[in-house]
Amino acid sequence: MEKEETSETTKELKEEIKEEIREEKIILRELKKELKGKNVRESKKELKGKNVRESKKEKKELEKVQTRISIMGIPVIRLMAYIVIYSIIGFFIETLFGIITEGVVESRKSFLYGPFCAIYGVGAVTLIVGLQKFNKNNYTLFIGGFLLGSIVEYLISWVGEMIFDVKWWDYSNIPFNINGRVCIWFSLFWGVLAIYLMTHIHPNVDKILDKIAPKLLKTTVIILVIFMFLDWIISSFALQMFFTRLVHDGKVEIKETTSYTHTFKKLYENQVIKKIVDTLFSDEIMVKSFPNLKITTKDGQVVLVRDILTDIQPYYFKLFIPPSKKVIPK
Repeated sequence: MEKEETSETTKELKEEIKEEIREEKIILRELKKELKGKNVRESKKELKGKNVRESKKEKKELEKVQTRISIMGIPVIRLMAYIVIYSIIGFFIETLFGIITEGVVESRKSFLYGPFCAIYGVGAVTLIVGLQKFNKNNYTLFIGGFLLGSIVEYLISWVGEMIFDVKWWDYSNIPFNINGRVCIWFSLFWGVLAIYLMTHIHPNVDKILDKIAPKLLKTTVIILVIFMFLDWIISSFALQMFFTRLVHDGKVEIKETTSYTHTFKKLYENQVIKKIVDTLFSDEIMVKSFPNLKITTKDGQVVLVRDILTDIQPYYFKLFIPPSKKVIPK
């Protein structure tokens, strides 16, 4: 009897021990699982922190490099971005101006291919850099914009006339002008623009640029600036060959300058080059790309190229006839 009781007690103890072992194993597995999860979370957290630190470090290093190459404390890469952005903004402003004043959608770009109005880009950068000393109040900004904007406008007009023999604009019929390159009204416009540029437009442009990753911004800006440069080179060559063709075909006699040298005439006489030029830079393409292009004839007259090639429609399409262009019947 006692043996049977001892046997049952032993059996119960064994079962209890087995149960405890199972419970311990379950607890151990849960502890291992929890420890593993904790390690993974800590590893992820540590890796994320490391990536953030490295990203901040790279950004600071890039900013240091960019700051070393700067003008008036503004990194050159940022100035290049301004040229591109404000040239595009200028293109849309000029297109809208053409619609309002002429009632037509026409090209208002500086080059053949890209949507760039370069005077706005160059003018904006000149104002941004030059107005650092004038950025005290609206009065000083107006004076600085009036002077700097007028200088830039005059120089770009002069370069176009002296080097490319073209007149991008002509204010000769507007009172208080200087050689038709600048006039009082547009100089006043530069003054007002300087106030809004520095107090409203430019700060918002900077906010947008600050949100772009430095490496992405740098790469994008360099690509666009290279494209603009190539567009400028191609457009300059196209204009020279266009004027050479006008003279060659006897459509106009242009005042001879260094731009119309024997080299360009000789180039156009080459049949292969002539075919390429006549295809890629045909009269229609050139007139539609530069509908307000003016040249100085041999007798000193300033004429619109579209008035010489009257068989070509200089605009893309007409929206309406503005009141100033309507003919009042007698």
